[in-house]
Amino acid sequence: MSFSQFLFVLRIRYKLIAITLFVILAATIAISLLISKTYEATATVLVNYKGADPVTGMAVPSQLMPGFMSTQVDIISSKSVAKKVIESLGLAENENVRQSFVEATEGEGDIKDWLAELLLRNLNAIPAKQSSLIDINFKGVSPQFAAVVANAFAEAYLQTTVQLKVEPSRKAAQYLDDQIKMFRRELESAQEKLSAYQQEKGIVSIDNRLDVETARLNELSSQLVIAQAQTMEAQSRERGASGTGLQDSPDIASNPIIQSLKSEIARAEGKFADISQKYEKNHPVYQGSKAEIDNLKAELVRQTKSVSSNVASNSRILKQRERDIRAALTTQKTRILEINRERDQLAMLSRAVDNAQQVYNTALERYTANSLEAQSNMSDVVLLNPATPPLKPSSPKLLLNILIAIFVGGFLGIAFALVAEQINRRVRSLDDLTYSARAPVLGELKRMHTGPKFLSLLPKANLITKNR
Repeated sequence: MSFSQFLFVLRIRYKLIAITLFVILAATIAISLLISKTYEATATVLVNYKGADPVTGMAVPSQLMPGFMSTQVDIISSKSVAKKVIESLGLAENENVRQSFVEATEGEGDIKDWLAELLLRNLNAIPAKQSSLIDINFKGVSPQFAAVVANAFAEAYLQTTVQLKVEPSRKAAQYLDDQIKMFRRELESAQEKLSAYQQEKGIVSIDNRLDVETARLNELSSQLVIAQAQTMEAQSRERGASGTGLQDSPDIASNPIIQSLKSEIARAEGKFADISQKYEKNHPVYQGSKAEIDNLKAELVRQTKSVSSNVASNSRILKQRERDIRAALTTQKTRILEINRERDQLAMLSRAVDNAQQVYNTALERYTANSLEAQSNMSDVVLLNPATPPLKPSSPKLLLNILIAIFVGGFLGIAFALVAEQINRRVRSLDDLTYSARAPVLGELKRMHTGPKFLSLLPKANLITKNR
């Protein structure tokens, strides 16, 4: 169907279109006037986006999530919030409400669930796109009731946000309280073990004790080196003072008694040489001089043996001293190793005490923070604009409904006209004739409008031929 044909149909079927439009428009006006008026009240709340708890100062990353505002809208539209509204307004105790509940459900179910569903049907929470505001809209037949319920939903939402924040903190505080008692017992046990070990080992200051023992070890090491050198020297003198080389030993040669005896022997031998020239062997003077020399030599041998024995004894003493120092050094090393083991054990026990103390302090800090948060009644939501009773109803909107009825009625009228035209098809234009006859058109008669206006109503025609 061409546009010209469409216009012909509208001109011919205008009555049907007008009737359809009038019927729909009249029905819309009648319905709009008959249905009860609905009032919509709006309460606006502000959601805090600081991201930190006002009591503990801890960051709240959930407020930074993209779906945070959608979550808040879902909380407002939850049955939990609706039931708080019912309790605060006392709707469940109203006799009319109870009677309506019995009539609707025959007494089955919970009246609070039934009321919550009714309230949520008329509730609409809309978050702002570029801000932290949420509009809580509620529709009711009474403007005062709509405002009261909207404010009740806002207040219940505030209470719910506090509950959602406080309840986990309260449970965490109870759990941490039990854990703190256990951590305190562990800390006391670790401290008792450390004290018992210190008393058992007599440890006052293990670091000072270790310094003293280390200094003693160093002193014994130095003494051992000196004793080893003295022992080597004594052994060398002992070897020189024994055997056939007694006269070459410095200890024997430097002995004053031996030196004196040697001098007396030399003097006595010189005197004996003079006497041997003057007297015979059997002469008493000769015999006396010779006896004096023998006595001196015997004394020299005795003194030499005595000095050699003293050198050997000194060597044995130095060897024994070296062995004693070496044994003391070994004992001192063992004592230092024992002190190191005690220090390691003490360090391990001290670390156990420190770890238990750290765990206890951490748990105590967490418990304090959760206890403060559990006792807080501060909400992240603020009621910015409380709802007030609306002055005008939100529905029905008569002007909007009339405009919609005009549009719908016109559309349906046109649709009905097209359907009627398809059911009863007629030739109304040249295109219709061409389409219906399936033959070429030789001419077209048109009404001529000449002369006075009233003459144009007379049937005059002009033949216009067209070659096809």
